[in-house]
Amino acid sequence: MEVPVPAAGEVWTVGAVVLNRDGAAFAQKRSPDRRLFPDTWDIVGGHVEAGETVLEALAREIEEETGWRLSRVRRFLGTTTWTGDDGGGLRHEADYLVDVDGDLDAPALEWSKHSAYGWFGRDDLDRLKENRGPGEFLIHDLVARALTERPDGPQGVSGGSGPDTP
Repeated sequence: MEVPVPAAGEVWTVGAVVLNRDGAAFAQKRSPDRRLFPDTWDIVGGHVEAGETVLEALAREIEEETGWRLSRVRRFLGTTTWTGDDGGGLRHEADYLVDVDGDLDAPALEWSKHSAYGWFGRDDLDRLKENRGPGEFLIHDLVARALTERPDGPQGVSGGSGPDTP
């Protein structure tokens, strides 16, 4: 499995696509007051901190943003390079399809940073494009690829689908 090693001076982020037993992908909506991509749907993830490996950052971000624990990295989904709307410059992102331990029906979201969460199947992927401009469909396209190419086998620990709001 590919695990990028950030070079000195590069800014890296990680993303985790979590699927429930029904094959739907988890996403959380960024709060409207967020500096980067406000009021848009996002997968679990964040910046790789100094001294962290990409996989250490992935595990940390999953736990910080949901309360779940990374149990298995199923597959590398790819690397994307993007520039945010916050003036922070160029970022490299490594995304993974993962399994987690925890109650998928009750994520412990960082409510100061997120306003909602939901589970997205093939039929409602277009919701992931809300508040995104043309060509800004990284999250939509990533989740669509994970749903299309997902390996067989159970995902996560508990099934069901969570609400869109707390």
